[in-house]
Amino acid sequence: MDNMHQNGALDSQQRYAALVEQLDLMIRARYPLLYLICVEEEPVEEVLTQVAKRAQPQRQVLFWDIVRGWSDNNADKGSVMAALGRIAKADAQTATMFVLRDLHPFIKNPTTEKSAPIVRELRNLTRELKRARKTIVVTSHTLDIPDELQQELTVVDFPLPSVQEINYLIEQLVVPDKLNIDGLAREQLVKACQGLSRTRISRVLAKALAAKQQVNETDIDGVLEEKKQAVRQTGILEFFTPSESLKRVGGLDQLKQWVLMRQDAFTDEARRYGIPNPKGMLLVGIQGTGKSLSAKTIAHEWRLPLLRLDSGRLFGGIVGESESRVRQMIQLTEAMAPCVLWIDEIDKAFGNITSGVDGDSGTSRRVFGSLITWMQEKTSPVFIVATANNVQILPAELLRKGRFDEIFFLNLPNEAERQEIFKVHLQRLRPSRLREFNLPALAKQTNNFSGAEIEQVIIDAMHQAFSTRINGHRRDFNTEDILQATSQTVPLAAIARDQIEALKQWAAQAGARAASNDIQLVEELKQYSTQQGIGPLEVD
Repeated sequence: MDNMHQNGALDSQQRYAALVEQLDLMIRARYPLLYLICVEEEPVEEVLTQVAKRAQPQRQVLFWDIVRGWSDNNADKGSVMAALGRIAKADAQTATMFVLRDLHPFIKNPTTEKSAPIVRELRNLTRELKRARKTIVVTSHTLDIPDELQQELTVVDFPLPSVQEINYLIEQLVVPDKLNIDGLAREQLVKACQGLSRTRISRVLAKALAAKQQVNETDIDGVLEEKKQAVRQTGILEFFTPSESLKRVGGLDQLKQWVLMRQDAFTDEARRYGIPNPKGMLLVGIQGTGKSLSAKTIAHEWRLPLLRLDSGRLFGGIVGESESRVRQMIQLTEAMAPCVLWIDEIDKAFGNITSGVDGDSGTSRRVFGSLITWMQEKTSPVFIVATANNVQILPAELLRKGRFDEIFFLNLPNEAERQEIFKVHLQRLRPSRLREFNLPALAKQTNNFSGAEIEQVIIDAMHQAFSTRINGHRRDFNTEDILQATSQTVPLAAIARDQIEALKQWAAQAGARAASNDIQLVEELKQYSTQQGIGPLEVD
């Protein structure tokens, strides 16, 4: 057995040992009701079996589910109340763990006629079990608990496999002569598996063996596709394989410099140097200024996977579901670390939550509280890129030091930046004809246009040229087509002047950094900050 194999086995045993120790301590302390969150049952039931064996005499462990009843006699099928009745009647001095699988559908809504008696009986049992050697363990893939039980139960998360455990799984599942991958490719395979359950890792390796009787470098793409499926099925996160580099971004030189300076910040060398993992950044600006594109380019430049969180999806209609989704998002994100977590339009989800209006019974505040606590305290290498359009409505707690490393304000591009943006798009669309376009004229004609609007006028010009023919042939678009499309476009800035000015004032007050080298913008921000009496804005 090589060192990697030994390290994987050791890590697996240590992780299980820590969990076994934790559960054993809780049971000896007479915790009556434990709730284990696990995406797969077999590993957690293996841990529970180890917990049962630790005691002298050995604890009894019994499993129950709604379809097959109890594991020892198949009794109480289809009846949660009957299963709880057995627990109530069991000998108080016989050390027993009663493991109830997937109980959450029966307790998550205690106001219904079916759920109310179950929740009531669980509360009754928790009072009795504190004086008995009996423990109820609920296992589920999700956290769904009613308010009535929140003080009675203890939640324990069962983690997804670590890098060392993934190495161990690969060694266990694939015999050496069929494992034709090593070095950097092996490392990439393991990183690709991060965030997947043991079952999914086993499945994708089995598929590779069935297809070509070996596991090699070509299977990395298959693992990434499996990861996309796993992330997509959460309904909360999206997995991106970013391809946009900083060369695709016109302007934003200050932001680019900041990103390039930290491109090795997640390496072991940086840790040895004493540099902590970067926490994240907040990108603020009106629509179309490049916030989303910047998030994608950061992941590409740092060679990290990109997870996009639509913060609106964190909120579920069922009581407790939103909090469960936050826990699921955090667990999956940390399992895939190092990675970039892109929280898109964070202002739409958490704007005005401190206004005192409690339309959702405080769910938004609880979700927000869980999120910012994790942002502050996380030690895993997850870099958060949050974007916001209407940043003024965000709660002040989000902007405190420690949540983000930097706040960048993305203004409308100046003339030099507009010229660069035109060059980026035309270089991609017509590289052989780039010199034929009058870039200075295009930049001058598009004052107050955002980067997204510049891209759109180029597309409009292409449609215009494509719809006309010369001698039976479709003609190619040119500078005049783009100028005509520009004259027919009203930029957002023309109707959002107040919003832009308010954003500039906010940026100055918040100490945000200008994302570009726009001298005029820097002077405006300095003026705003001086007017507010908060001192000059520091810009590199």
